[in-house]
Amino acid sequence: MKQPLPPLAESDWRTGVAAAERSAQPPASVRDGKPARAQRARSRLYALDGIRIAAALMVAVHHFAGTKRMNQPGNAVWGRPVSDIMPNVFRFATYGWIGVEIFFVISGFVICMSCWGRSPRQFFVSRVIRLYPAYWFAVLFTTGVLMALPGVWERLKPREILFNLTMLQSGSGVQDVDGVYWTLWSEVRFYLLFMLVVATGLTYRKVVVFCCVWGAAAMIAPESDFRLLVVVANPDGAWYFIAGLVLYLMHRFGQDLLLWGILAMCWLMAQMELGHRIDAVEHVSSWRGSVLIFTVFLLFMVGVALGMTDRMQWKWLVTAGTMTYPLYLMHYAAGTTVINRLRDTMDARLLVAAVIAGFLLLSYLVHRFVERPVARLVKKGLDRSFARLREARSMA
Repeated sequence: MKQPLPPLAESDWRTGVAAAERSAQPPASVRDGKPARAQRARSRLYALDGIRIAAALMVAVHHFAGTKRMNQPGNAVWGRPVSDIMPNVFRFATYGWIGVEIFFVISGFVICMSCWGRSPRQFFVSRVIRLYPAYWFAVLFTTGVLMALPGVWERLKPREILFNLTMLQSGSGVQDVDGVYWTLWSEVRFYLLFMLVVATGLTYRKVVVFCCVWGAAAMIAPESDFRLLVVVANPDGAWYFIAGLVLYLMHRFGQDLLLWGILAMCWLMAQMELGHRIDAVEHVSSWRGSVLIFTVFLLFMVGVALGMTDRMQWKWLVTAGTMTYPLYLMHYAAGTTVINRLRDTMDARLLVAAVIAGFLLLSYLVHRFVERPVARLVKKGLDRSFARLREARSMA
């Protein structure tokens, strides 16, 4: 069953904006034939860090107190329906799954920003060092918790756990160590598709064409009976990523009717997808409430894209943003296992808050002492490998 995903790189903001500053202006056809506005000289969009940590907390609260599984009699985590234990929290938590859709939109925005003016090699390296170090730790950490505290979640076979380290298990029919990893498969497919555009050099026109072609493929795929097209087009997630790409184009080049039209199409497709997810997976929240929350978020993202949140420069948001990815990866299976062991020791609401606080602290430590140093080592190794490839090609 699908469970909510992934945040984005700390270094992506600075590198992406710097690359965007250096790259050329769009064609004169952009914005009524006039040259586009200059990119705002900002080192980081703090508002996005705030949205990311809010989305991660939404997902965590949902998993701990708002899923259909948690509301079943005799469930393995709480032992009885969570709506009986903390009804007010449950009503709020049932909508937390929308944090995943929020992550996908932000991912489209940030990936486009961080790739502008960069080569496919740079793009590949940035994605590897962003995704894998924290993920490797999370796989091992979650496996360790499930081994030490059995009874809530099934522990996978050793070969399946090892295969999870590739991050390709969802595309190979292998079960995830933690259910939240399904979103990484959507992210990876988006990266592979977008690399085709990066390889040709990003421009306003190319990104717009990419959005339109991908959107058309995502509409056709479900009715095509062509499995490969469904996998590549990713109709469940495509429109959220496309919305993020369009919002970044608004941020970089300014708004126009074409971009507003694509964004409106994204909203229309998204509201249908939200309904599908409620009917097929969630079962605990309403379509109206879900669409309202997503619409408010999308309007806020429009404000970010158009510079309305530029005065938001709270430094603590940077730290909060760095904790988002590790928090997302580690909280679900391990967190619900901890709740199962401690559920009779304190008030349920206090327990949920304490577990989330504990995982926030752990996420900061993982970012500081695992993610950053391992990413540096992997980057150095990949840079040397690509340099060796260039030398071999020049000598051929």
